[in-house]
Amino acid sequence: MYIEFDDSLITGNETIDSQHKELIDCIQKFVNSCEDNSSADKSDEMLKYLIDYTVFHFTAEEKLQEDVSYPGLKEHRAKHEEFKETLAQLEDKMKAEGTSEAFAAEIKDKVVEWLFNHIKVFDRSVAEFINMYENPGLL
Repeated sequence: MYIEFDDSLITGNETIDSQHKELIDCIQKFVNSCEDNSSADKSDEMLKYLIDYTVFHFTAEEKLQEDVSYPGLKEHRAKHEEFKETLAQLEDKMKAEGTSEAFAAEIKDKVVEWLFNHIKVFDRSVAEFINMYENPGLL
C-alpha cells in the first residue's frame, strides 16, 4: 500500500503541512514493515516512532490552536485523543497477533482514512482560522 501527502492534504499552514508530511511518512514506513514481514522488533520500532511523532504533532497543533484561541479546540483535542486510542489498540493487537497483510489493511482503514479525513476537515479549518487571525486585513 502506498500512502503519500498530496495536494488534497494541503492546509495552507506551513508548520501543520510539514508535520503532516512527516506523519504520513511515518505511517508509510510502519505499513511497509508490516507488509514485508519485517521482524517484530522493526514493526514495533516503526509503530513506536509513529505514536511518538503523533503525540508531538498533536501537541504542536493544539498549541497553535491555543495561541489563537481557536473556538473548536476542545472538539479537535477529542479527535486527537480518539486517534491516539486507535494507535494504542493497534499496538495491542500487533503485540498479540503480529503483523500481516490484513493488519496492514486495518491500518489503512483505521489510520490512513481517519487521518486524511481529519486533515481535510478539521486541520484545514484550523489553518484557515490561523490565517484569518494572523491576517485580519484579509476579511
